[in-house]
Amino acid sequence: MERDPERDRLSGRVARFARVGAGLSGAAASFGANALFSPGDAEARNARALKEALGRLKGPLMKVAQMFATVPDLLPPQFAAELTELQTNAPAMGPAFVRRRMAAELGPGWRDRFGDFDLTPAAAASLGQVHRGRAHDGRALAVKLQYPEMQSAIESDLGQLRAVMGLIRQMTSAVDTREVVAEIAARLREELDYVHEARAMALYEAYFADRDDIDVPAPHPELSTGRLLTMDWLEGQGLAAFKSADLETRNRVARLLFEAWWTPLTHIGVIHGDPHLGNYSFTEGAGRLNLLDFGCIRVFPPAFVGGVVTLFRALCAGDRAGEAAAYRAWGFKDLTDDLMDVLGIWARFIYAPLLDDRVRTVADGISPGAYGRREAFQVKRALDEKGPVTIPREFVFMDRAAIGLGAAFLHLGAELNWRRLFEASLEGFSEDALAERQASALREVGLG
Repeated sequence: MERDPERDRLSGRVARFARVGAGLSGAAASFGANALFSPGDAEARNARALKEALGRLKGPLMKVAQMFATVPDLLPPQFAAELTELQTNAPAMGPAFVRRRMAAELGPGWRDRFGDFDLTPAAAASLGQVHRGRAHDGRALAVKLQYPEMQSAIESDLGQLRAVMGLIRQMTSAVDTREVVAEIAARLREELDYVHEARAMALYEAYFADRDDIDVPAPHPELSTGRLLTMDWLEGQGLAAFKSADLETRNRVARLLFEAWWTPLTHIGVIHGDPHLGNYSFTEGAGRLNLLDFGCIRVFPPAFVGGVVTLFRALCAGDRAGEAAAYRAWGFKDLTDDLMDVLGIWARFIYAPLLDDRVRTVADGISPGAYGRREAFQVKRALDEKGPVTIPREFVFMDRAAIGLGAAFLHLGAELNWRRLFEASLEGFSEDALAERQASALREVGLG
């Protein structure tokens, strides 16, 4: 009998909903048992139970846990340590699964297309896992294989996210989150498309082609599909390996991260929107940065990037009219004086390291655990009194990426003149020039 695709999708979403409920309920039951029978190490056991539940579920819920783990001291140490493992060491699928999935993507003779292929994954994450391989010419390969039913998982989790956000809107009118949900949905669906990711990877590869200290893996289209992405394997150590390095090395790591994130934004209007700690690695001594995972690349209209630059200059000069122009360029509407004041609280927090022309840490003496909490509380309280505000779509991943990058700098304890770095990235900036470079770069890789 012929299968009904729509019925299959609905069945997948129902099954996903059930797995989410069962997984989190199981973790909750473990919390109770741990508190009752082993109170001495209950926190460690609870952290492992939560990591295992989220690891089995995969998908967007696991990505949320990864995001939480990137912010120092946001979670208790045991929970942060376990959830950090999900970034590069999530529970993997076994060899039989891998054989079936590879055959489904490349055909029954898929093994002959590689010189070598390791069925044991080198890393497993939220939407797929990565295997080591080797091309017939000897080149080391990374083979990223998407888990099955991820589309159903995404749609199910997005449905639950919409329901939660709907409840929040009923409880408070301070923030309208509908555009936020729309943006998250668009980026998550895009992240499932490995053809799109290969093009985004090629975009970054071309952009950094002239640099010898930032590497991007080259994709291999002949060994890739919409759910399978083969690329060069880049050897390196994760960011955590440099936390105890000398200050000069930590500063070099931070400088490379800053340039890898900011310069593509100011030159071609794109950002790496998922800057969690598993998406970077470095060669020994931090001589070279490997930029990894291009599933969440956000392309911005030149006017939005212009708003980023305008706001920086306006905050430096105390120019309120310039601030308003920047917020409008970002998509904020109905800008009253009260709303400007609220947006200014968060803007001055995000831009603070860029406004200070001296060597400093990102937090500048504030403990990582307290960093941003005061400002977040002030914004919430002000919006409760003076809201509402609709968060524009383009703002969502810009804000997320900036906070994620700041978290990496906090982990490193880097001490740099952030303003000088930012001003260097703005050399020759204009919206018109950016628009021309962006159109050409996107067209070259098939994203235009």
